[in-house]
Amino acid sequence: MCTAATYKTEDFYFGRTLDYESSYGEEIVVMPRNFRLDFLNMGVYKNHYAVIGTAHIAQGYPLFYDAVNEKGLAMAGLNFVGNAYYGKNIDGRDNVAQYEFIPWILSRCSSTAEAKDLISRINITDTPFNEHMPAGQLHWIIADSEQTITVESVRDGIKVYDNPVGVLTNNPPFNEQMFRLNDYMHLSPKQPQNNFSSKLDLKTYSRGMGAIGLPGDLSSQSRFVRAAFVRANSVSGSSETESVSQFFHILGSVDQQRGCCDVGEGRYEITIYTSCCNADKGIYYYTTYNNHQISAVDMHKEDLDGSRLVSYPMITDEQINRQN
Repeated sequence: MCTAATYKTEDFYFGRTLDYESSYGEEIVVMPRNFRLDFLNMGVYKNHYAVIGTAHIAQGYPLFYDAVNEKGLAMAGLNFVGNAYYGKNIDGRDNVAQYEFIPWILSRCSSTAEAKDLISRINITDTPFNEHMPAGQLHWIIADSEQTITVESVRDGIKVYDNPVGVLTNNPPFNEQMFRLNDYMHLSPKQPQNNFSSKLDLKTYSRGMGAIGLPGDLSSQSRFVRAAFVRANSVSGSSETESVSQFFHILGSVDQQRGCCDVGEGRYEITIYTSCCNADKGIYYYTTYNNHQISAVDMHKEDLDGSRLVSYPMITDEQINRQN
């Protein structure tokens, strides 16, 4: 499964983990302003905002997992299996296929407010990309430097939730994820105090006992609580290197290690990649499971007025800096 988060210092940062048992050959992709977007029901867009993100390119089309546009609007899709629901075309609605949703929003919207307005008219359809690629069961986090929302397409329609924690994982639905935070209001980064009983002489027995009770398992609800707590209490300097480093530490709190999440037949879910994009500057940073060195792609070093996708394969081999 996956976790997405936002973070703000001097600049605004957005990223996610992709947790799965296998890679689909995802790359860092820059979609320039004049790349032709042919929507199934909504016509052709030949000029739009430029976008950078991780995508699987299929038949020349970028199937984005997460991305940020040149205006600083960010978006990611996360698994929402069993709850996501898409229907057929509806007259009078903007009928957008599930795989078109990220390009539909990021190509046209400069802010979360604009995205909410566009979503108020949308119907997300179940049309597959092709016969071998059915519609993924997803929900989405959309954010700019001022506001974060979660979008879910379920049986009773499109739900748009304000997301004050700036975090999203998988199931249950977002309103239930938020409700469960009530169970953890006692958490604190400080050393614990004895609230168990005034009749017992209970003491802390070591340093570093803050956050006792923070869940540590790999379930999506526990990852949501853990990432929300770490993000809410995160402290870093405001420079680019300090901010990026801290963001990777935030998402590092929900890393999945090979062997800990058995999905059967000798396969294990792992954190295939972790991303962090400076949404203000359009710089996309990432690490992979076997390469912890941070790599970066700057969208503004590409021709954003071009018409062809620019892609960079992820560096997946470990890069070790040997000092002697």
